[in-house]
Amino acid sequence: MSKILVSGLVNTETTVKIKEFPIPYFPIDYPFFGVNTDVAGVAYNLSKALKSLGDQVRLLSMTGSDFGGEYVRKEIEAIGIETVDMQQLRQTPNSVILYDGERKRQIYCDLKDIQDMSFDFPREMYQDCDVIVACNINFNRNLLKKAKADGKLIATDVHVLSDIEDVYNMDFMQCADILFLSDEAIRTDAEDFLMEIEKRYGNEIIVLGQGSKGALMYVKKQGKFYDFPAVKTGRIVNTVGAGDALFSGFIHYYAKGADVTEALKKAEIFASYKIGFDGAANGFADEQKIEELAAEIVF
Repeated sequence: MSKILVSGLVNTETTVKIKEFPIPYFPIDYPFFGVNTDVAGVAYNLSKALKSLGDQVRLLSMTGSDFGGEYVRKEIEAIGIETVDMQQLRQTPNSVILYDGERKRQIYCDLKDIQDMSFDFPREMYQDCDVIVACNINFNRNLLKKAKADGKLIATDVHVLSDIEDVYNMDFMQCADILFLSDEAIRTDAEDFLMEIEKRYGNEIIVLGQGSKGALMYVKKQGKFYDFPAVKTGRIVNTVGAGDALFSGFIHYYAKGADVTEALKKAEIFASYKIGFDGAANGFADEQKIEELAAEIVF
């Protein structure tokens, strides 16, 4: 069991199932059981996923002293995750996600005033952790500098990236030993793009999530690319949160000592199983379930 600090965004999230994109105007619709509200946010998704896989998780987040914050704190307490919650925000962040039956989605994320906040991160908060998962939110910039100086293993996901000189994500890419990103905004050859990132920032492991095409990984130590096709473990209900599941699955197995290729294969299975459920923070399997599914899949 690894001890992992996850620091980042936690919010309430409402998912709405729609018929199609673009959405034609009509005054009202009745998608029975198609509108659901839950706790989500990248840090919550990752923490819940890692917890389900058996890791000891410490979650650091920011919420408000409002109904949303109360709801978030009760849900986190219910699943037994150690929490450091700075209730500094005027309101708790909230998001709305529209999704259709073709895996397309549209996300509206209201961060409230979280991007204006900072935190000092005392060393005792992270020094006993095996991995620091620093989500790309502004208040984590101090954590990046301190954890890097202390030689901690840092993992981050910059999500949608189109420019390796992206000013907002530069600190995160510079400090990450393990870097994840999506291929959604890449307009050049994927391998060339990852090589540019490695040459610029020197990350040890870079993983590019490619949705239905699988995942591409570059490992600096081996100087080698690994390209794995997507796997299918069952039905697809909602792909929201698939990237977080891939990231958390890899972190879990890698921190446990698995080879990088085994870690990514298990992460793909973990993500595939997760998208059979609705909601970004639902559908996380445990290790036993992943092993059962892995016995049936040939890469």
